Amino acid sequence: MNPVPREPDDLLRPLRAAGIRDERLLEAVRTTPRAGFVPAGQVAAAYRDVPVAIGEGQVTTQPSLSAGMIESLALGGSEHVLEVGTGLGFQTALLARLAADVVSIEMRPDIARQARANLSRQGTRNVELRIGDGSGGVPDRAPYDAVLVSAAFPEVPAPLVAQLRQHGRLVQPIGPGGHEQVVCFERTASGLAQVRVVTAACFVRLLGRYGFAPDGPETP
Repeated sequence: MNPVPREPDDLLRPLRAAGIRDERLLEAVRTTPRAGFVPAGQVAAAYRDVPVAIGEGQVTTQPSLSAGMIESLALGGSEHVLEVGTGLGFQTALLARLAADVVSIEMRPDIARQARANLSRQGTRNVELRIGDGSGGVPDRAPYDAVLVSAAFPEVPAPLVAQLRQHGRLVQPIGPGGHEQVVCFERTASGLAQVRVVTAACFVRLLGRYGFAPDGPETP
């Protein structure tokens, strides 16, 4: 019978098996305790490569999927990053380890409060957490060198493109919600150019003014 994974090191095997090669990212995963970013009742699943329910119909991103998205941004350590969809903060903490600073926006106040507490307990200081509509980004902190969107929409919202610095990278699940292609783009002089498809995945919908309406089809 296989032992229950209980340590951050236990996440490295599935990440390596998924093709993650960025050693800085692997070290960030190894030294960032996911158990500190999941609800108390879900700690047993913290070091498995699985999504974890966090309430309000939301789940965390599976660690190997999150790592693939982060790796596609090719962060070198000096970047100013926008994260759309904080969740409980584990992915935020990884980004903060790999970039100069992170602006993360979460539309659900209770989840954002939990994320802020989780990040504080772990001593993460280079994150600015906002509560609001992530589909519109955070324009007063733009431009960004990299943008990571943790929710699905059939296209990249125009405000996120506008807030991305030229030659910056953006990764987002492209699709209707529930069946997506996670795509990495680069901002060029003429707009976004696809760099590569990272993977197929299933994500919740991106809600907001420039995403899906909360109870209907996507907004104009």
